[in-house]
Amino acid sequence: MWDPAQYLRFGDERSRPFFELTARIAAEAPSAVVDLGCGPGTLTAALARRWPEAEVRGIDSSAEMIEAALARPAGDGHRLSFARGDLRDFAPDENVDVIVSNAVLQWVPDHLAVVSRWAGFLRPGGWLAFQVPANFDQPSHQAIQDLAASERWRPLLAGVQLNRQSTDPAQYVDLLARAGLEVDAWETTYLHVLRGDDPVVEWYKGSGLRPVISALSPERAGEFLAEFRARMAQAYPAAPYGTVFPFRRVFVVAARR
Repeated sequence: MWDPAQYLRFGDERSRPFFELTARIAAEAPSAVVDLGCGPGTLTAALARRWPEAEVRGIDSSAEMIEAALARPAGDGHRLSFARGDLRDFAPDENVDVIVSNAVLQWVPDHLAVVSRWAGFLRPGGWLAFQVPANFDQPSHQAIQDLAASERWRPLLAGVQLNRQSTDPAQYVDLLARAGLEVDAWETTYLHVLRGDDPVVEWYKGSGLRPVISALSPERAGEFLAEFRARMAQAYPAAPYGTVFPFRRVFVVAARR
């Protein structure tokens, strides 16, 4: 379902939240680091460079993403590895020092229960850090939901799992603080300036539209994209310098002291 090249088309914009998230992790010399939902491995490699003595493991459910990660050139750390797996089933043989998850949990049903499980896998002094989109009230996300539920598309997209977005930051604080962690949670709205033709459509073709594109024939997918494109052109008009695309995200960093 996933297309690593399309996902990385806006790599700078997609990676910025990752680095702002992981900058708040104060682990000095972790020995075991896990990136859950690692995608093509580009950002997992950044963790390996930050902590070169740690065993850094990237896990993703997408065969295409893991294939791209394994094809990365050597040089990001001899203890960096990747494996395919469902992050809901993650259960390390031994507890770990750092768990990172960047822009993945919006795809996971009942993700609060998953986050709670992850907290139990931290060693004393361990860190859990995740970031999730929270733009469910924006025209881009609403358009996908509305089109998928419309009379024309509902019969073809019944059962297709669209992303669910985050919950309120206060819920993450309450959940993890009750689990004995010290929690820092915040939210940020980025104003990305995207360039090129139909940039918001191209953005979502690498993320939120993937289930729709995968479920439809190429001809039908093109028709769906045409409807989505018309809505995005109206909601996000192009300016001479590019298209302003607001994107809200929720960040959580928690430590087991």
